[in-house]
Amino acid sequence: MQQGERMIVPVILSGGSGSRLWPLSREAYPKQLIRMLSENESMIQQTWLRIEDFPDISPPIVVCNEQHRFTIAEQLLQCGATEKHIILEPCGRNTAPAIAAAALFALSTYKDPTLLVLPADHVIKDKVAFHGCIADAVRFAANGSMVTFGVVADRPETGFGYIKAGKKEGDNGLSLESFTEKPDTKTAQSFIDSGDYYWNSGIFVFKARDFLSELESFAPEVVASVTGAISDASVDLDFIRLGSEAFASSPEVSVDYAVMEHTQKGMVVPADIGWSDVGSWDSFSDLLPHDENGNSSGGETVLLDCENSYVFSDSRLVAAIGLSNVVVIETGDAVLVMDKKSSQKVKDVVNTLKQQGRKEAQHHRTVHRPWGKYEEIDSSTRFQVKHIRVNPGASLSLQKHHHRAEHWVVVSGTAKVTCGERQFLVSENESTYIPLGEKHRLENPGKIPLDLIEVQSGSYLGEDDIVRFDDIYGRTEVGTASTTNIKT
Repeated sequence: MQQGERMIVPVILSGGSGSRLWPLSREAYPKQLIRMLSENESMIQQTWLRIEDFPDISPPIVVCNEQHRFTIAEQLLQCGATEKHIILEPCGRNTAPAIAAAALFALSTYKDPTLLVLPADHVIKDKVAFHGCIADAVRFAANGSMVTFGVVADRPETGFGYIKAGKKEGDNGLSLESFTEKPDTKTAQSFIDSGDYYWNSGIFVFKARDFLSELESFAPEVVASVTGAISDASVDLDFIRLGSEAFASSPEVSVDYAVMEHTQKGMVVPADIGWSDVGSWDSFSDLLPHDENGNSSGGETVLLDCENSYVFSDSRLVAAIGLSNVVVIETGDAVLVMDKKSSQKVKDVVNTLKQQGRKEAQHHRTVHRPWGKYEEIDSSTRFQVKHIRVNPGASLSLQKHHHRAEHWVVVSGTAKVTCGERQFLVSENESTYIPLGEKHRLENPGKIPLDLIEVQSGSYLGEDDIVRFDDIYGRTEVGTASTTNIKT
């Protein structure tokens, strides 16, 4: 791998859950993994694609949680990132520990790289201008500066943080004066009027050693914890697992609070790049084309006598009549209806669902797995019906259930089935039965996706009723019961 001080290492932060974009974004499959504004690429794929051709760019380092690791690996492979490093956080500790882990890992690979820190879930429309800002920031970072991108603000947005910039520091650079987190409307308007404030983009550029030095000065406990987590890290398939105990001991703190608000080396690069953090349905709808009445929509929708509204349908026709400044989001298992002014409160709905123990806070009806995906079709007290798709060459774990039996009907493709001591093929329009307590496995030996209908029946149908004996993806310890509410 190429070494040297000129190397620019992208650090893509993908730990967020996008709760303000519920019900389309869920904890198990958040907005950065969804094709929110493109039919072809997810937001994390767009994050890599907009910088892959920048000079001296290295393979990306992605910091994410364990739950998303297989999807992220697959999506990056799909968009050409064949080389990548995926660091798994044992728990969420905000951006400062995540960046510290990436910095320490980068220093183990490159001599003294420059880090380009990028959130995985932002929109940047002007790639050329963005590359110009990166070039300026890299130049400043070479002289020891801790650089952040300040987005040119054009309205008093209360959902963003703000950066106050000071005097000019070289071409296209300003000194960093202070941060303000999500002001009220009056304060935000005064920021816009002053001309001294920029939106906080969450994009940073600095030398890895310089960042760790500043972090050691202002938050030494973060450096100590993450250093321990790197020392205790292990390689699991294509992933780097940080030491869980050491990482969990780190304070939960953002890079803004830990470093950027205290450093004397801060700089701002003004960035007029068509940026949005897509942090709410209100801001998301602003990015879409509008009709003559200010409406935008997605999916199968009909809007009559509506104005300044956004209506999205994921699974069925949605008709709206006489709405004004309203957002309607429909998915297969949930519907959100709200005033646009309440966009920031969607997070409160998600928190309420979690308190009630409802699965809609975490999972969609379609759940993605490393071997493919499944969709819940119907369920009741003693039965559950699912559509399962297994990718070519993929395999579910060897497992058994204590409380349910399963019936499999192959719709397309060919299934290789292990049931007890037998192995056999099941073709289209054929079925098989997995008795309660029988050890079994489902595989797709073919070159096309395997689609089947699974009917579960039994006294308990929870997904924690599983004992796994072998799993090619290493998702849990062999021979133990899963404690996660997932289809394995």
